[in-house]
Amino acid sequence: APAAQKASSTALNADFSGELGAQAPLGFFDPLAVCDDIDQAEFDRLRWVELKHGRVAMLGVVGYLVTYAGIRFPGAEDIPSGFAALSATPGMVWAQMIATWATMEAANRDQKDTMGVNSGWTGGEFIGDFRNGFIDFGWDKQTDEWKMKKRAVELNNGRAAQMGILGLMVHEQLGNQIIPSL
Repeated sequence: APAAQKASSTALNADFSGELGAQAPLGFFDPLAVCDDIDQAEFDRLRWVELKHGRVAMLGVVGYLVTYAGIRFPGAEDIPSGFAALSATPGMVWAQMIATWATMEAANRDQKDTMGVNSGWTGGEFIGDFRNGFIDFGWDKQTDEWKMKKRAVELNNGRAAQMGILGLMVHEQLGNQIIPSL
């Protein structure tokens, strides 16, 4: 008789309910089932993407509101705020921004395998930790519980900022005044 073969499954049974960002009141929230068939490495990559988008969105909300309030860099006083700035921004400014974004994308990652980095440095504590063994502002002296709380706060602020920048853009397109007093 042929030997019985063990049934195999390609579905991964990873439980992400205890991960950073899975917190009250929703817990682990994945309504589109993006994380159903992924492993821990892919989840960590998705979490990093969420963190990075949140950081960009936080900067975007601040920039949107500051320019809408009329604050400009010297020499850019005539550039309007919001979507109108897209067509009013000179080509060389676009080139400088794209070069800056490309540099940031290349540099803002774990540098432990980069030539010239201190050979004794082993990398950040977590993905998105860009201290690179240089500045920590007391981070290393804090408890693990404190660090996880601060990381959760940053993640939630990024989530809120992603919704905030979307709301600002939608309201501008609808013709609503973003800052009522201006």
